[in-house]
Amino acid sequence: MVESIDVYTDQFMMTTTSWGANLSFYLNTPHPEPTKVVPPERVATIRMSNELLKATGMIIVRQIKKMETETGIRIDVDSRVLNSMGIAREDWDKFWSQ
Repeated sequence: MVESIDVYTDQFMMTTTSWGANLSFYLNTPHPEPTKVVPPERVATIRMSNELLKATGMIIVRQIKKMETETGIRIDVDSRVLNSMGIAREDWDKFWSQ
């Protein structure tokens, strides 16, 4: 039997191939020294089929939109974070307005 895990993450990396998808989740050090680069610690990797990845993505988006509608609270992401991921603000706003 596989033991379940419960982790917190503040970074992720995803790779896909024609065979499947890999999502790795990382945790940054809480108090990094400005002069010392400390790589984030990998806390979990989830492997799945591309079909499950796509279905999961749709369910996650649906759940986020439902929660925002029900609570009246809009979750926003700082432009600096979007820029670091190569996401333009107008693309972000368009995606979440659909």
